[in-house]
Amino acid sequence: MSLETSFQRRTLPLEYPFTISRGTKTETETVTVHIEDDEGNVGIGGAGPSEHYGETLDTVEALLPDLLAVVEDEDDPQQLARIERRMRETVERNPSARCAVSIALHDLVAKRHDEPLYRYWGLDAEETIQSSYTIGIDDTETMREKTETAVERGYGTLKVKLGTDRDIEIIRTLREVAPDARLYVDANEAWTPREAVSKIERLAEFDLEFVEQPIPAENVEGQRFVYENAALPIAADESCITVDDVPQIAGRYDIANLKLMKCGGLQEAKRIIHTARAHGMQVMCGCMNESNASIAAACHLAPMLDYADLDGSLLLAEDPYDGVPMPNGTIDLAALDVPGTGARLE
Repeated sequence: MSLETSFQRRTLPLEYPFTISRGTKTETETVTVHIEDDEGNVGIGGAGPSEHYGETLDTVEALLPDLLAVVEDEDDPQQLARIERRMRETVERNPSARCAVSIALHDLVAKRHDEPLYRYWGLDAEETIQSSYTIGIDDTETMREKTETAVERGYGTLKVKLGTDRDIEIIRTLREVAPDARLYVDANEAWTPREAVSKIERLAEFDLEFVEQPIPAENVEGQRFVYENAALPIAADESCITVDDVPQIAGRYDIANLKLMKCGGLQEAKRIIHTARAHGMQVMCGCMNESNASIAAACHLAPMLDYADLDGSLLLAEDPYDGVPMPNGTIDLAALDVPGTGARLE
């Protein structure tokens, strides 16, 4: 079998400026990968690199020819595990570049079997969950308005970015306008351990689900201190990159938050899920600012998750790709009427 590969860079504007404790974005840059077999099936995958993990659009574009050469040399898309292993051997870092290829291959293989990806994996579409919708940092009034809009649109689970000197004020205000929403917060490493414990004690008054990455990933002892003293469950994001990190964070976090763009592929994502379960942890799948070229694939993991934060496409002003239906944030795999991941140009 012959496989033809290509990739394209895209700049996608966000609906609102998106601010976390590390900075603000008004647009996101992605690279989309296409892999076509000799029967005309096309697999689509996307890369959404993050400079926080040492990756840029330029590094993705520079390395994709080497990664796609692995695919063309293998010439059998069915060898998903072997191709991901060979890509890791070819490019050790740059996980989003590897992930774009992994997603495109999974999309292609599922299309060749004429099944949605979740069915190819043997998962149950009825065991799905609702994705959160993220409220980025802004002045408190603007955050209140964004929250009101999200509630009006029907989103029942909201993730709020914190890491300011008015974190408590923000949550108090947002809880007033979203009294029935499931809320959790993400500090993106912005707090010190003692500050985290103190703030979490106050935040617990507002019926929050959990707190994501309250302190820096490198502060191992601080993480243990927060875990042992926090009034709410703690989720690991920046502390959980690949499957090798999971045994290290067990006993310091309650929830492992995987992201495809961090871990490098769908095979690795499933390994993270199984390893976290073996260590008694819950599992969440998050995302970067991405299009449905990659978000659609992450949605097929939903039956294996406890939480999902897969709103990357929902935060865009416009997404050129369609994906898995997500009415009111609910990942509706059963409504997917095409094979593969569901990613396709509108």
